[in-house]
This record gives sequence, structure tokens and C-alpha cells, in this order.
Amino acid sequence: MAAAYRRIGVMGAGAWGTALANAAARAGRQSGREVVLWGRDAAAMAEMAQLRENRPDLPGIALDPAVTPTADLAAVAATDALLLVVPAQACRAALARLAPLARDGLPVISCAKGIERGTRAFMSEVIAEAMPGARPAVLSGPSFATDVAAGLPTAVTLAAHDAQLAADLAAALGSSTLRLYHSTDVRGAEIGGATKNVLAIAAGIVSGRRLGASAAAALVARGFAELMRFGRAYGAKAETITGLSGLGDLILTTSGPQSRNFAFGQALGAGAATGDKLAEGAFTASVLVEMARAKDVDVPVSAAVDGVLQGRLSIDGAIEALMARPQRAEG
Repeated sequence: MAAAYRRIGVMGAGAWGTALANAAARAGRQSGREVVLWGRDAAAMAEMAQLRENRPDLPGIALDPAVTPTADLAAVAATDALLLVVPAQACRAALARLAPLARDGLPVISCAKGIERGTRAFMSEVIAEAMPGARPAVLSGPSFATDVAAGLPTAVTLAAHDAQLAADLAAALGSSTLRLYHSTDVRGAEIGGATKNVLAIAAGIVSGRRLGASAAAALVARGFAELMRFGRAYGAKAETITGLSGLGDLILTTSGPQSRNFAFGQALGAGAATGDKLAEGAFTASVLVEMARAKDVDVPVSAAVDGVLQGRLSIDGAIEALMARPQRAEG
């Protein structure tokens, strides 16, 4: 294990951040790695340190002994690599707080899956703008927090523009239960992660409306077609879109209510309360549609989701509009 990654920081102590903290500790056990898990609520972090469990978000899963929960921002800044695990729309503000404390050259790995509203910036771009001295990277792929935290077999993609950095980080964070494939296609990994969340809301609506397994399969297939079109328009490699961070994550996130975006859509489809659970796709839908329009990319499923979320379309109206689209060759 390279000495440079003996101390890993995780910024964001929700379910996914806690899961990644456990995974990073597990991967570095032989080297005596320390993992600093930061959350902004000092009382919650003190409770987590005492109970050795993130009881609100990951009940029943013990915190690895090498993980130190803290609300001290300086502690998480003084690490050899940082996993940024806050919601996409909060990343810029979090980095603005961190930047004065962090060293130049710090690898900052975005683990959020979204596009910033207003700026249309992907997370690697937000990192580069908010922390000019950082070395941005992206972690994306089919992974539920409960699976990763418990050490169940999972495979994801870690992408960075610098091929050596991507390979080094993948080696440092990978373990017998978490396999990391490395890539230089940062944009492709980001597009897959952001777009699949919007499509998962659509899949949830299909489930909530009880439209059947045939409709669900058609939705995923046609959603993947628009993911591929959007990805190509913004420079993603085809092999990334058909890989873990594209198709793989789409399959997982559209598979059932363990996905927050699917559960959000399912509640919408059933006419139930959506609750206060985070659904990144609800924030990403409008900016994704704007960006598709700017490149003249047809994204009817994502546009339908956006129309429903913005109140321009009823769910029944959105379904009718999708089914009434002109006949065309498949592609």
C-alpha cells in the first residue's frame, strides 16, 4: 500500500459516506490505515463515535475500528485522499469550507451523482473550480450503501483524467469485497451516474402506477438508449456507458425501492407522499433536459420526468405522450 494513502478522509456521514468509510478502512487494514469520517452535526458524530454505528442511516452495521467520526473539518482536510460524499447540489458549498484547510494536490473523489443546477457543471468541474489545487476524481457504479458497508461483493468505477492517479486510487480503495475498475473517462462516469437517477424515478413511477413488467423493461431499455445518446453528445466513451457506471448502475437503480430515486418515483406513481428522503434525480432532471436540448439530443423519458416534477404534466399525461410519440426505427 502506498504511504500516500495511509489516511483517508470521508466528507459526508450519511449512509453512503459511512459505507465508504467502512470500505476504505477494510481495504487498508493491513497497512494500519486511518479513516476520518466527517459530518457537520457535532452531536450526531459524537453519538456515532460512542455507539460505533450510524444508527439513523445504517442500523445494525458496526463502524470499522479504524474509522474515526468527527465534526472537525481540519481533521478531514489533513488526509491523503478525500471521498466527497455530500449531495451534488451541496458540493460547492462544502468544498468552499474545505479549500482553505486542504493541501495542494489533494485527490478529491466525488461520490455524488448529479449535475449542478444553474451552472450545468459536473462534479469534477465543481471540484476544479471550488478547489483549484485539488486533483478531481469520480467514483460511480452499481452500489447500495448497505451492501458496501456490510462487505458484500460490489464492483464500481473510479475515474480520473490522470490514468496513474485513477489506478493508484483504485488500488488503494479496492479490497476482496469492493472491486474498483479504473478509467480516464471522467465525463462518462459522471453522465452515467447523473442520468440513471432521473431514469430511476421514471422506473419508480411505472411501478407505483402498476403498469406491469413489460412497461418496466421497455422503460429501462429506452432509458438506456437516451443515456447513450446524451453520453455521446457530451464526450463519453461507449464502453463507459455500457459499463458499471452506466448500464450497471441503471440496472441497479431501476430495480426496486432500495434505490431512493426509484422509491421517490414509486411514491409519485402511487399518489403517495414522497417523504423527505434525498432523491438526486429530482434535482438533476431539469438541468439534464436543458443540456440535452442544448445539444439537440432526444431524451423523452427524462423530459417526461421533468415535466411531472415541474407540474407541467400529469403522470397519466406523461405516459400518454410517451406512448403517442411518432413511430420510428429503433436506435
